[in-house]
Amino acid sequence: QVQLAESGGGAVQAGGSLRLSCAASGYIYWSCMGWFRQVPGKEREAIGVINNYGDGWYTDIAKGRFTNSRDDAKLTLYLQMNNLKPADTAMYYCAAKGGGARCGRDTQVDFQPGSFDYWGQGTQVTVSS
Repeated sequence: QVQLAESGGGAVQAGGSLRLSCAASGYIYWSCMGWFRQVPGKEREAIGVINNYGDGWYTDIAKGRFTNSRDDAKLTLYLQMNNLKPADTAMYYCAAKGGGARCGRDTQVDFQPGSFDYWGQGTQVTVSS
C-alpha cells in the first residue's frame, strides 16, 4: 500500500515560484508518479509524469514553467513551479501507479487520472494578480 502526502502549497503573487513536495510511504520504486491539478467544477488535469529514471513528460500546462523531479531514496516527488499565473490557482495532487507500473510508453494514457492508483489529499496553490 502506498500513501502520499503533498506539501508546499500556499499563496503567491503572479510571477512567483513554489516547490511542491510529495512524501510517499510504501513501495514506489520503478513506479510512474505524476502531478495533477483540479479546480472546483472542472476535471482533474495532468501536469506531468516522471519515471523512476527521472525522465519526465509534460502537458501543455507545464510549458517550460513546471519541472518534475523525484528522489526515491527519500521517497519524495517534487514539482518546481516558476512564473506562476492566476490561472494556476488549483488544488495540486501527486499520484503514483501501483505495482511498479512504468510510464512514458503512451503519455496520452499516462496523463489520464484513471491510470494512477494512489493519490494524496492535495495541497492548495493560490496565485494572485
